Amino acid sequence: METGLCILLTLLLQQIAQAGGLVDGGHAGCVPGFQVKNYRLVYGGPFQKGQPLLQVGFDDCAGNQDVTFEVSDPDFHVDADLQLVPQRDVESCGPVLLLRGFGPHVDDMAQVEVTGLPVPSANTLREVVGLGQKLPYRSKRSLLVPPMIVTENQRAPFPRIIGKSHVISPEKPVNHIFRLKGPGADQDPKGLFTIDIDTGDVSVSRSLDREAIDSYQLEVSTTDFDGNVIEGPAILVITVIDQNDNRPIFKESRYTGEVLEGSPTGTTVMTMTAFDADDPGTDNAVLRYNIIRQSPDKPSPNMFYIDAERGDIVTVISPALLDRETLPTTTYQLEIVAKDMAGSEVGLTGTATATITITDKNDHAPEFTHPLFEARVYEGSRGVVVNLTVDDRDDPATGAWRAIYSIISGDPKRSFEIQTNPDNNEGMLSVVKPLDYETTAFHTLLIRVENEDPLIPDVGYGPSSTATVHVTVEDVNEGPVFFPDPLMVTRMENIPVGSFVASLNATDPDILEMQSIRYAVLSDPAGWLSVNPVRGTVNTSASLDRESPYVQANKYTALFIATDNGTPPATGTGTLIIHLEDYNDNAPFVVPSVAQVCEDAGDMNVAIVGGRDKDLPPNAAPFKIELGKQPGLDKTWKVTRLNSTHSQIMLLHSLKKANYQLPLLITDSGVPPLSNSTEVKVQVCICTKTKRYCSSAHSHRTSLVVLLATLLLVLLCL
Repeated sequence: METGLCILLTLLLQQIAQAGGLVDGGHAGCVPGFQVKNYRLVYGGPFQKGQPLLQVGFDDCAGNQDVTFEVSDPDFHVDADLQLVPQRDVESCGPVLLLRGFGPHVDDMAQVEVTGLPVPSANTLREVVGLGQKLPYRSKRSLLVPPMIVTENQRAPFPRIIGKSHVISPEKPVNHIFRLKGPGADQDPKGLFTIDIDTGDVSVSRSLDREAIDSYQLEVSTTDFDGNVIEGPAILVITVIDQNDNRPIFKESRYTGEVLEGSPTGTTVMTMTAFDADDPGTDNAVLRYNIIRQSPDKPSPNMFYIDAERGDIVTVISPALLDRETLPTTTYQLEIVAKDMAGSEVGLTGTATATITITDKNDHAPEFTHPLFEARVYEGSRGVVVNLTVDDRDDPATGAWRAIYSIISGDPKRSFEIQTNPDNNEGMLSVVKPLDYETTAFHTLLIRVENEDPLIPDVGYGPSSTATVHVTVEDVNEGPVFFPDPLMVTRMENIPVGSFVASLNATDPDILEMQSIRYAVLSDPAGWLSVNPVRGTVNTSASLDRESPYVQANKYTALFIATDNGTPPATGTGTLIIHLEDYNDNAPFVVPSVAQVCEDAGDMNVAIVGGRDKDLPPNAAPFKIELGKQPGLDKTWKVTRLNSTHSQIMLLHSLKKANYQLPLLITDSGVPPLSNSTEVKVQVCICTKTKRYCSSAHSHRTSLVVLLATLLLVLLCL
């Protein structure tokens, strides 16, 4: 690219990248830069050195100190009075002069359109565009469309000319018109830009917003009056120059962070981030951060620092002063300002609040409020006896404050335990095993307290982290205690009334009181027992019966009460369990009471009967079952033993269908044995292969299947 074009493009890029804008501060309503962006200069002949050509309007909103101006044609300059002045005699110049004004607070551009210039020759294209250098001769017509710029947020009046399209021809064209197409012209957003069909002047019709659209690409062409394209289309790029019209915005209005107490100076607490919608390639979007207020401002108004470029908030205060327990508060609020224009005075600002919490570390050991605690407890009782109080300067919401208590001496029998009350951090000392005044009337415990979280390395537990507890046991009248309990004895049932059963033994724990004890029956379900109130001897008052429903698994249970003569009297209960041995006091009996046989002698002319006895072996089975002593029974019936409990009754000859009462004698195996004479109703039935027909007189009809099932069940029980 040639030198002149490089200068033009460089100036355009600088204007795009660094154009000034609205300011925050300075003159109210002041817009830094050229107050008029487009000027018109009429050529009336050669320009003379030092002759002012026009007055430009420029204000950086800060007094125009250190402002420098540049002109695209080095033959011209802007003097201290803001006048465009030739630096030598100039015969002619390009149709457009670009002006740039820049300084610490602004960087802006304007253009001067020079009209009435003599028609350039075909070999002076560079002079046409104001670059002061010649191009090789061109005999062919061409369309020259330089890029154009327009500053956003311009004010009325509109339209405003922003540049010109040129047709370069060896002859003056008279039959062409300019046309403009593309987004912003004949496409949405329509009507932003227009072109003069005769002169090629491009104008903007209303104010633009760079943050909406930052550039437009259109097409310029020339046509004849019939619409035939003569030249083009050529690309026209219109760049919207940014103004500083957007304040920095923080993503949140309030930020929160925390830092551990005692943290080293320079510890990063949090990062503040703001956003600016302006052109990121210009200072309009370059942000600088600052802390403008700290609340509270003790012990120092500058406890924190914010990195101006990154927004990192770090600690400035020394670790020794960053002590949560000595600071006036644990929460600090910082008002943060983000300013664009790289923090210059004319930059726009946005604010946010940062809340920083000083968090706790375990740098204080818990301490008992007293070295000695005292408690009194009644013997035999349980529960909390004393609350131990501690002080801890750490944060109550953390493990650096929560206490853990332990008993380190004085409790060999584990009669005590201590737990932490979560509401107030006190240690609740409790009795978990009842204490005995007569054994030990005074206990001395040594208690230690620690935190859930470990202490930091340079802090340790001191003497105040232990305390002594004196527990005094107070005497109460305790009830007598039976020993053994339960008392278990074995006795034969049916022993004579008044027989000795057991001797109760109850002692009074209050050995220092020398109190007397009296006994009484508390529970005797069958009413079989009596007790001597002084000696505690238990005797029978009725016959003991092992077969009684009050006896379970051969055991009879009774309760007794012992009462001392203290004030008030105290009682104790004891249990007596009597294991009853069996005595042969129950005669056996035959089951079932009804049996069936068939009238014809054969396989079905037998019935099965068994013996039962309430006594236990050896006073029960084996049983002997035989016919009664009536004469002649053995001619019709026969009883044969099957096993130790069952026998069979056999019909020896046919009988007519009827019910017969058969006398039987059953004897157990006790010493001495007991016998029982009984009658079994034997039904003689007419039997077929499937049914059995028995007499209904004084009996129920029973089918053969039922009888067989009954016989099978009896045999299975053998």
